[in-house]
Amino acid sequence: MQNYRINRQIRAKEVRLIDETGKQVGIVPLEEALRIAEEKGLDLVEIAPQANPPVCKILDYGKFIYEQKKKEKTAKKKQREHAIEVKDIQLSTRIDEHDLKVKLKHMREFLEDGDKVRVRIKFRGRENIHPELGDRLVQRILEDLSDIGQIESEPKKEGAFLMFSLIPKKR
Repeated sequence: MQNYRINRQIRAKEVRLIDETGKQVGIVPLEEALRIAEEKGLDLVEIAPQANPPVCKILDYGKFIYEQKKKEKTAKKKQREHAIEVKDIQLSTRIDEHDLKVKLKHMREFLEDGDKVRVRIKFRGRENIHPELGDRLVQRILEDLSDIGQIESEPKKEGAFLMFSLIPKKR
């Protein structure tokens, strides 16, 4: 967060003054601006120090800082909302039909929320010599989710897993 100079910390001889309502008063000597702020029971805050002359505003400094922090917080929150999360789904080659439907439902929800889904199909023991089991499962998943998702990375075998990623389709 930016540090602001207030009241006697301001170094300029003249300032462009903005009153508490947001109306421009004009260019005034620093002493006069401080006197006006003091009369109103508020602070003189240097808003734009790089301007010539610097822009100063009459306001309640505590309230101003509170509002600045609140703005930063909402900006961070919005930034997080737009971040795409990667959701992991792990399946087995011998998954039951009902269990597969539940997993597909979860994948559909993730894709609808705009998240990326990484699918891992685990091969156990002798299943490793039958890659067609995994290929069939991949095809089934792609068919069921073709209306909402598209494949981002092609299925590839890494150790005991067949892995691929799905991303939401552009609408």
